[in-house]
Amino acid sequence: MITGHGLERSGLDVGPGGVDEVLHDLCDVLLASLPRSDQRGRGLDYVHGLIHARGRKSIRNIASLRGGRAAEQRLHHFVCGSTWRWDPPRVALARYVAAVEPPQAWVVRPLVIAKTGENSVGVERCASPAFYTQRAVGVWLASERLACPVNWRLLLSGAWLGDPVRRAQAGIPAGACPETMGMCAVRASARVAGGGWGLPARPVVVDVPEVDALAVLGRLRAAGLRQQLVRVDGRLRLAVADPALPGRGDGHWSAAEIMRAAAPLRRPVPWREPGGTPGGRGGLMAAVRVRVPVFGAGAGREGDLLLLGLAGPGRQWPGELWLTDSVSSSPAGLARLTRLVRRVGRDAAEISEQVGMRDFVGRSFTGWHRHMTLVSAAHAVQALSQARARRSGAGRESGERKALGGGRDTASVSRP
Repeated sequence: MITGHGLERSGLDVGPGGVDEVLHDLCDVLLASLPRSDQRGRGLDYVHGLIHARGRKSIRNIASLRGGRAAEQRLHHFVCGSTWRWDPPRVALARYVAAVEPPQAWVVRPLVIAKTGENSVGVERCASPAFYTQRAVGVWLASERLACPVNWRLLLSGAWLGDPVRRAQAGIPAGACPETMGMCAVRASARVAGGGWGLPARPVVVDVPEVDALAVLGRLRAAGLRQQLVRVDGRLRLAVADPALPGRGDGHWSAAEIMRAAAPLRRPVPWREPGGTPGGRGGLMAAVRVRVPVFGAGAGREGDLLLLGLAGPGRQWPGELWLTDSVSSSPAGLARLTRLVRRVGRDAAEISEQVGMRDFVGRSFTGWHRHMTLVSAAHAVQALSQARARRSGAGRESGERKALGGGRDTASVSRP
């Protein structure tokens, strides 16, 4: 247990069901790999501050809950200058959340953080010369009830890795190499879903707009991941291999053209937005077997693939296009997996943004990763405590309904 720090002196609610009960529970597991008790205490303080500090989640604002300037120096050193590794806490976080809320998929999505200067690690100049951005990918544990980030990978270009001065100032590890967003997505998800973290085998759903979808599918397969869905651009050229579309197998068509031709094959599919009520109008779905054209030499070209088209209620067809090598999977089941992207988007906006996902202002590579690890923990605390509150509320409502209708239920059961 973490004692002498954080919750015991916070004066905040740590009773059953409170946010800080979940915080205390999770941090006991998350920070167990940190070698010193003072590091574990500062980790708890930092996650507590991400949840409770007002305004921007800067180290100064977080430290204001723990004693001002001296606390700020301690927390700054803990995040930017200490020696603890962030991988073990991420593994612990993923296992903890997966035990409470088993994932249906691992969802990979991009993160773009606007910056006003060029010193933050990994920043690149945007189209506007006055702005810079950091780009990263996050891997999210996702179910219909909640989503939680469990791994992050920062995109580093050749401009950063080829400059020894900037590299040294940011503390970028010697083994780091330039990557594309697709490579970033594959390596981040392979760490989580490849078996090394001891997590359940689940599909990988990649929603990163700028990746080469065919290369990503091939690299995920090469990493041993056998069920993947990658969102694709309508311009991707494919060869039709589906007998349900006669006359389309003699050329290479764009994914959008194929799916427009497949409009007669559309079937209704349930369409529920995250947090929405069951029922309501449904969407449309169609699935077509395709192959990679000969000119698309590269990873993922062997065998059939499945092109999935989806459109929500009242949306133009096709609204979304997804490619998978799981050709034997139920298209309806694949469609449900794509809906998890919306769950991730909602939880990112309503939780991660509020606990400081974009707020790290330090320059160091290690500082960025440690901050994002602790932000993920703060997100998990909020998401799990909200889920607990929903279950508790549902239980109370069920109990009230049973109490109100108890006489009628008893009579109906006793009736011959």
